[in-house]
This record gives sequence, structure tokens and C-alpha cells, in this order.
Amino acid sequence: MGFLSIIFFMHVAHAQFVKASLQASGLTCSMCSKATQEALATLPFVQSIVPDLNTNTFALTFKKEVPVSIDALRKKVEDAGFSVAKLVLTADFNHVKITNDVHINYAGNILHFVNVREQILNGDQHITVIDKGFIPEKQFKKYGAVEKMDCYKTGKITGTCCKVEGKVNSDRVYHVTI
Repeated sequence: MGFLSIIFFMHVAHAQFVKASLQASGLTCSMCSKATQEALATLPFVQSIVPDLNTNTFALTFKKEVPVSIDALRKKVEDAGFSVAKLVLTADFNHVKITNDVHINYAGNILHFVNVREQILNGDQHITVIDKGFIPEKQFKKYGAVEKMDCYKTGKITGTCCKVEGKVNSDRVYHVTI
């Protein structure tokens, strides 16, 4: 058992988000898009950004070996004067079993899977962040009607959920779906 734990923690330590698709809301012109792109470009983990003016979406590629801050992405969009309408992260998984309401440690972040079927994740997988500030309020309330754990409302680790092994970067928990 100890040997398997070492392998698991080695994977967690090297796990990293690879890229993201971030859709912003409130953008009305190319200058809005440019302001958002420039704000996102200041993040130390962003390697490149490709904007799509038709959908107000930004395709982000992340630097290897540089930790990605999910909340920093949202904050940069908000600091530019807009909000995140959708954030889809691409994560590289190596035989990770998920079920509804399971919590996993991925790259030092706690991911709480919501409204998913039991499955094994391998390779690049797209996961959508469904926390407040990452989706429209109407969708947040819709998920809130289904997800009864306290951590969904607060975004923080609580005593009633969020039990994971390994080192995590904060008491923040991200609710995601596939």
C-alpha cells in the first residue's frame, strides 16, 4: 500500500492543467476583448492566449511546471470589468476514478465532481468549473438545487465534505463537472 501511495502522490505533484477555454460575458467590442486578453496575459502561468471575438472566448495554453490558479483567472477577467460565463479546463488524468460528489486532489487543488457518472479518467479531459463566479447565476442556482453539500455554497472545505489525501494549496474547493 505504501508503494502505491507514493506513485499516487508523485502523479499529483506533477499533475497540471494544460489549457482552458474561458468565455467572458459583458464584452461589447474588440477593445473589451483586448482589455480582457491583456489582463489574462499578466498571469505567470499563461503561455499563450487566442481570442475569438465572435464568441467572447479565450483559448489559454498554460506553461508547463507552473501552477495554475483557477481563481486568478476569474479575478483577472473581473478586474478588466467583465465576468466569467464559462471556464472549461483541460486536465491530464492518469487512471483517476470519479463518482458523483467525489473529491480529488489535482495539482494541489481540491476538485469536487458534481452530476457525473462513475468513470475512470485517462488522458486529457475537459472539466467545467461550476462555482459561483464561473457560470451565470441562474446555472449556479440550478446546480445548487441538486448539490446539497455546504461546500458548493461557500467554495470552502467544510467538515461535512471535502476529505482528500495529499497536500492542497488552500481551503478552496472547486466544483466541476464533465
